[in-house]
Amino acid sequence: MTVVDTHIERRWDQFHTWGPYGLLGIGLVPALATADPHASPAKWYTAWALFGAAIVLQLSWHSTRPGGPDCRRKPSRTGTVYYTVRWALAFALTWINPFFAFYAAAGYMDADETIPGRRWQRLGLLASAVTVAGAQAGGMPFGSGAQWAVFGALLVANSGLQMVVAHLTEQEMQRARERTATIAELERTNAALQQALDENAALHAQLLVQAREAGVADERRRLAAEIHDTIAQGLTGIIAQLQVVANTPDRDQAREHTDRAMDLARHSLGEARRSVHNLAPVELADAGLPEALKKTVAEWGERTGVRAEFTVTGTAEQLHEEVSATLLRIVQEALSNTARHARASRLGVTLSFLGDEVILDIRDDGTGFDPLALPARTRSGGFGLDGMRARAERIAGSLTVETEPGHGTALSARVPLVRHE
Repeated sequence: MTVVDTHIERRWDQFHTWGPYGLLGIGLVPALATADPHASPAKWYTAWALFGAAIVLQLSWHSTRPGGPDCRRKPSRTGTVYYTVRWALAFALTWINPFFAFYAAAGYMDADETIPGRRWQRLGLLASAVTVAGAQAGGMPFGSGAQWAVFGALLVANSGLQMVVAHLTEQEMQRARERTATIAELERTNAALQQALDENAALHAQLLVQAREAGVADERRRLAAEIHDTIAQGLTGIIAQLQVVANTPDRDQAREHTDRAMDLARHSLGEARRSVHNLAPVELADAGLPEALKKTVAEWGERTGVRAEFTVTGTAEQLHEEVSATLLRIVQEALSNTARHARASRLGVTLSFLGDEVILDIRDDGTGFDPLALPARTRSGGFGLDGMRARAERIAGSLTVETEPGHGTALSARVPLVRHE
C-alpha cells in the first residue's frame, strides 16, 4: 500500500470515528432554531435525554475501539447492537424534529464496519433510509396520503442511491485489494530477484577464487612440463656433448661438440627466460588486456620472424583480473605451440567484445595437426590444448580447435564478460 493510500484510509477512519458527532451537532442547530416554544416540557426533556444518550453511546462505542479510536473495527454482534441502538435513537429524535435525520444518515457510513453479513447490512441501510426519507417527506408521523406517496418515492430514491454508492464502493475496495495484492507480489518477486542476484554474485566470486587457486596449480604443472621438455632436455644434450669432448682426442671433433653444447646452452637459457617471463602476467600490471595482447603478439612476431597481427572488435571493456589473466595465458600458450610446431608464416589474434561474452580467436597458416594423433602426455597434461581448455573452463568458458594436417590451426576461446570490480 502506498503512502497516499495509507493517508486516505486514515482520513476515512477518522471520518467514521468523528462523523456521527458532527452529524448530531449539525442536526441539533436547526432543530433548536425551528423548535416549537410552546411544546410541552416532556417533549423537551425527552429530546434532550435522547440527545444525551446519543452522545454517551458514541463515546462508549469509540472508546472501546481496538488499538485506539482511529483503528477500524471488524463487523460483530456488538457492532450490530450499537448500530441498532443508534438507529433507534436517531429515529426517535427525527420523530421529534426532522432535522435530526442528519444523525440518522450516519448509518450510511459504517454499516459495513459494524454489521456482519451482506443481508443484514442492507437491512440496516434500509432502516436508515426509512428515517431519512421520513424526515425529507416532512417529518413523522405523516398526516396525509400525499406525504406517504412522497415518503415512498424518497425511500426508493434513497435506497437506489445507496445501492449505487455501495456498488461503487465495493468496486473501489476490490481494486484496492487487487492493487495491494499486485504490490505484494511485486515485492516478493523483487525480493526473490535480489536474492538470486546475491546468490549469483556469491557463486561468481567463489568461481573466480577457485579459478585463481586452480590457476596456481596449473602454472606449477605447466612450468614443470616446460622445464622437462626444454631446459632439462637441453641440459641433458649439453652433458652428452661435453662427455664426447672429454673422451675424444680429436681437437676438431671436440670443437664441434663444444659448439653444439654452447648452442644448446644458449637455447636452454632462452627457454628459461621465457618460462620465467610467463610465470606472472606482468603485461597486465600497467595496461588492459587489449594492450597486453597487442604487445605480446608484436614481441612474439619480432622474436620468431612470423608476420603476426592483433585486432580488437566491439567496445573494449575493463575485464576482471582473472578473466584477463586467463585469456593472456591462452594466447601465450598458443603462441608458444605455434613457434614450436606450426612452422607458420602468418598468425592473427582477434579479441572480440560481444555483449555478455568475450571471444579470443587465434589463427595460423602452419602445418596443422591431427588432434587425435597427439601424444598421450600432451593430450592429458597440464599444458598444450588441454591446458588451454582447462583454463577457459575454470571461468565458465570453452575452447574449440579447428585444424587438420597442412591447413593451419584455429583456436577459439569463449568466456563470460566479467567486468573489473
